[in-house]
Amino acid sequence: MAEQEEDFSSLPFPDRFAHKNWKVRKQAYEDAAKAFESTPDESDPMFKPFLLDSGLWKGAVADSNVAAQQEGITALCSFLKYGGPQAASRSRNASVSSVVEKGLASTRPAAKQGALEALLLYIELDKSDPVVEDLLPFLSHKTPKLIAATLAAFTAIYHAYGVKIVDPKPVLKSLPKVFGHADKNVRVESSNLAVELYRWLRDAMKTLFWNELKPVQQQDLEKLFEGIKQEPPPKQERLLRSQQAAAAAAPAEDEAAEGDEDAGAESAEVEAFDLAEPVDVINKVPKDFNERMASTKWKDRKEALDALFEVANTDRIQEGHFDDIIQALAKSMKDANIAVVTIAANCVDVLAKGLRRSFAKYRGRIMAPIMERLKEKKQSVADALGSALDSVFATTGLSDCLEDILEFLKHKNPQVPQDHSRGAVQSRNEGDGGRGNEALDRVYGSDQVRGRRGAWDPDEDYG
Repeated sequence: MAEQEEDFSSLPFPDRFAHKNWKVRKQAYEDAAKAFESTPDESDPMFKPFLLDSGLWKGAVADSNVAAQQEGITALCSFLKYGGPQAASRSRNASVSSVVEKGLASTRPAAKQGALEALLLYIELDKSDPVVEDLLPFLSHKTPKLIAATLAAFTAIYHAYGVKIVDPKPVLKSLPKVFGHADKNVRVESSNLAVELYRWLRDAMKTLFWNELKPVQQQDLEKLFEGIKQEPPPKQERLLRSQQAAAAAAPAEDEAAEGDEDAGAESAEVEAFDLAEPVDVINKVPKDFNERMASTKWKDRKEALDALFEVANTDRIQEGHFDDIIQALAKSMKDANIAVVTIAANCVDVLAKGLRRSFAKYRGRIMAPIMERLKEKKQSVADALGSALDSVFATTGLSDCLEDILEFLKHKNPQVPQDHSRGAVQSRNEGDGGRGNEALDRVYGSDQVRGRRGAWDPDEDYG
């Protein structure tokens, strides 16, 4: 008669999780998963020993026996699912690295899927940044299989939550290195991740890593991106626990409408500005900039502005004290040389685009000089001035600019109100919340302005 196996079920879970017999550990993981599932709420005493000793999970997900390990990962998922945010925050630091190293690279499909689910739950219950931070080092791991598995996990994470929940910048910066990996599977998974990120970011993603790729790598990715360009914007497929709670608390009649709003917000295209690292333009401007701008030679002034444009023509500019530069640009609008005027307008354009809202404080000092120069007849200069003005409008809004607009609509030179009106109407049509529209329309309709702007009607041109 076979000897009856000893029953260890009466032992506390911590003792069973640490038992030297893998069968005891495996049974303990299975029993714990069921016990978590049967708890009435997150405050149940069942969770307490695992909250007090998060090291229990490190051992479970990295169990030396593959059969037991699979059940250990399942138990962790159950713990997270039913234990809530507290379970995630208490166990994350001890568990994520082991989940990646021992779970994602497992030869067992169920263990791999469980490991990925655990990572998704950690994000769902808390926040994504710590999970991303723990995953990133594995992209430099010596084992290609683990690098490929980590890349695949990132792809699944972004597919589920999108780029507004999970910051794409740290991952994008790591892409060039894995694209050049010797292992084919790593290169394939890195391409899959790039395609997934392109679904959300489109060409804006290129600002962070594109120039670090070889031309052939860029060409290969462009071919993959072609299939994405015609697809509709993606939507977040998996909600955070906080989002789930908000949706459940919302009135039933508002639920559908709010869901549409959330989806719309999530699928909004991200701009390069949102991803770019701010550039310290102030410290890159040549030290002799002011001296050269004061030169009597127009070539010196133009070269100084060319140098400014070169450093300021970037996606995002770090905030700083641009007062002297703005003053020099405003003065340049009166320059007798149109080449100086043109490059000065270009500088205003890129500074306004790179600083966005931070540029708004300079609006009052630069708008009037630009508008005064709108009388310029040469089309290339007028275009540069118009682009600069549009960018300045975008940093504030029509209502903030209304006083200057109204004054220059009455200018004695018909070209000034006509060219400026085009920018004003564009700003109005692009949306200022309706602020300033009534006053602007009132001035457009006045006999004084109507007579000065001739036959051109903004509503006819812009609808």
